[in-house]
Amino acid sequence: MNNMYYLLKPFIPRVVRMAARRIHASQLRRRSGNFWPIQESAARAPEGWPGWPNRKKFAFVITHDVEGIRGLDKCRMLAEMDKAQGFRSSFNFVPEGEYRLPDSLRAFLAQEGFEIGVHDLHQDGSLYASEKSFRSQAKKINEHLKAWGAVGFRAGFMFHNLEWLHSLDVSYDASTFDTDPFEPQPDGVGTIFPFWVQGNGSRGYVELPYTLPQDSTLFLVFKEKTIDVWIKKLEWVAAHGGMALMNVHPDYLNFGESKSSSEFSAELYESFLKYVGSRYRDTCWFALPREIAKFSAEIKPALRSDKLPE
Repeated sequence: MNNMYYLLKPFIPRVVRMAARRIHASQLRRRSGNFWPIQESAARAPEGWPGWPNRKKFAFVITHDVEGIRGLDKCRMLAEMDKAQGFRSSFNFVPEGEYRLPDSLRAFLAQEGFEIGVHDLHQDGSLYASEKSFRSQAKKINEHLKAWGAVGFRAGFMFHNLEWLHSLDVSYDASTFDTDPFEPQPDGVGTIFPFWVQGNGSRGYVELPYTLPQDSTLFLVFKEKTIDVWIKKLEWVAAHGGMALMNVHPDYLNFGESKSSSEFSAELYESFLKYVGSRYRDTCWFALPREIAKFSAEIKPALRSDKLPE
């Protein structure tokens, strides 16, 4: 069904797609109150979990998926906003999508202490069309990982198969979530902690599920006017010592330009950063994904096998 949708997607007007998505998501939201945005069972720590470094209460991680040219043009402004609030984040770029990552932008982000990750290959829904397709594209993805010095990956549309991902030369993957019934592949991993995915022999990688609702879901689909949902979930994650990992797309942020229906005010995101910084500056580990992955790879926390997506 998903394969057919992505074949037809270019021919369906965006306004029609979004209207259909809103109707479907609103119906799901009414049925999902007992497990979204909070799934209580996800607070259980994985086997072997020792707590965060330096006895920090929880971890906070920011990622940015850059979908298209519009998002690429806003990366510097978004990086400056993160930096102004005392944060560093990871920018995930599509290697062979509708844009090419300029060397100058990559150098700027690296010099300023940000991380760069690989976001799919084409961002067209084809990566997981079949195992053959995945293996073929994985070779090119690995080339881009090496060229960019990247150690992390996230698939487009949050598609995932944790077994196939062993084909990638990564320290971590970030294509899953604790709970999110609004994604095309809605099977969550049911945890707010990072966990180790063992491969053959000594190979393996760390899985970093996002645990705060996506910006597109909150502000474009549900048209939320406040950051209350983010704050509610953050407080719950912090109380249970987990990892608050968020994904904000520069493509959807409006920095004061004439606003479209596919954008929300960057001031909402900025106000959330201010809230996190002021409330948790001394008790939270503000980390890049690669830092979380390095820490987790050393301890290899194990998620129960019955929680792993098929």
